[in-house]
Amino acid sequence: MNTQEIVELCKRHTIFSWSAQGGVAPLAIERAAGIYLWDTDGKRYVDFNSQLMCNNIGHNHPKVAAAIKAQADKLMFVYPGFATEPRARLGKLLAEITPPHINKFFFTNGGAEANEGAIKVARLFTGRQKILSRYRSYHGATHAAMQLTGDPRRWATEPGAPGFIRVMDPIPYRYSFGATDAEKTRNNLEYLSEVIDYEGPHNIAAMFIEPVIGTNGILPPPEGYLQGLRALLDKHGILLVCDEVMAGFGRTGKMFAHEHGGIAPDMISMAKGLTSAALPLGALGLSDKIAEHFDKNVFWSGLTYSAHPMGLAAAVAAIEVLRDEKLVENAAKMEGVMRRHMEALKAKHPSIGSYRATGLFGALEFQKNAQGERLGGYNQPHPAILKTVKECLSKGLFTSNHWNTLFCNPPLSITEEQLAESFAIIDDCLHNTDEAFEG
Repeated sequence: MNTQEIVELCKRHTIFSWSAQGGVAPLAIERAAGIYLWDTDGKRYVDFNSQLMCNNIGHNHPKVAAAIKAQADKLMFVYPGFATEPRARLGKLLAEITPPHINKFFFTNGGAEANEGAIKVARLFTGRQKILSRYRSYHGATHAAMQLTGDPRRWATEPGAPGFIRVMDPIPYRYSFGATDAEKTRNNLEYLSEVIDYEGPHNIAAMFIEPVIGTNGILPPPEGYLQGLRALLDKHGILLVCDEVMAGFGRTGKMFAHEHGGIAPDMISMAKGLTSAALPLGALGLSDKIAEHFDKNVFWSGLTYSAHPMGLAAAVAAIEVLRDEKLVENAAKMEGVMRRHMEALKAKHPSIGSYRATGLFGALEFQKNAQGERLGGYNQPHPAILKTVKECLSKGLFTSNHWNTLFCNPPLSITEEQLAESFAIIDDCLHNTDEAFEG
């Protein structure tokens, strides 16, 4: 098929996510390698968002491709009640890279289902029903995961299931809880403690967090927050679930983002970088204490494709690539390089209000004036930012935005030279946001 045929047939017969279908204008992608994509006309693009922050090791890694091919030749599928070699290998490997008290894993098709499983497990284990989560969050598009989610994508599915309570983040959208990290942490935890009292701590099974907020702004927590949150939840016997779907597997310069806070969650939900998006797979890691509960009690969850051998084989290979090629370490090293490029852009472009990066989890945030007001409103991306994203694509760089932020989340294999190439394209396109700056 030529490009036009591919696009027209995809639009005619398939549904694109989070879009009014009449307005979609997809690229037709033919192949990919490393940090690059090529469309069906042969044009090359830097993948500066790792697609959906999921292609951590880079596209079409030959070791992952080889593992998938080898597994396909041997065993493509068995029902989840069987034991297989890739299941054994991935379970052991995940136990080696997660905290020492997490040694058992339930395999799902993706991150949303991992979070759905965590909701069930938390309620079954504690006998409590209520679940806490935060407004600046995204936990998946399935029914219960959508109720965990705080961002506006949940609005269209409301009212949802009962028992979900959302709270403010330590870094709220409009208001600061103090000038320093210590003040933000103290004030937010005092507020959260009060919410827990209002809801009845004996009613609350778990709290779900992204240790570094992903889609809703690429926001690391203030210093001391994760430790303080862990202590507060422990006081009331409330489980802590860390959603590492986006921030895990090296994205932040550590294998998992919660490691930056020195904490140990009760459960970890995983996907995306688990296979580096080569095949769909999610996982829910359970603490030993929780896992022991299900030695005598039924684990009331299951999926036809749970522990799918193809996905498991891809995950083993992807994690081995992360380790063997030291891509987690590269993400930590490239953080400083990325920050220097961001600092240079901020000095040159008045529309950049701030920037941040934890490993290769980064964002530029735009302002409309010197007083720091956001360029655009809540759930309202400014046209200038949309023009910037579109122009970047026309010049060979794929990325995305969330309201007034531009994402900078390349594959962890990126080099200094490739970062420079990428930020040069962004630099060329920021005249759009500068033109919208009011002075």
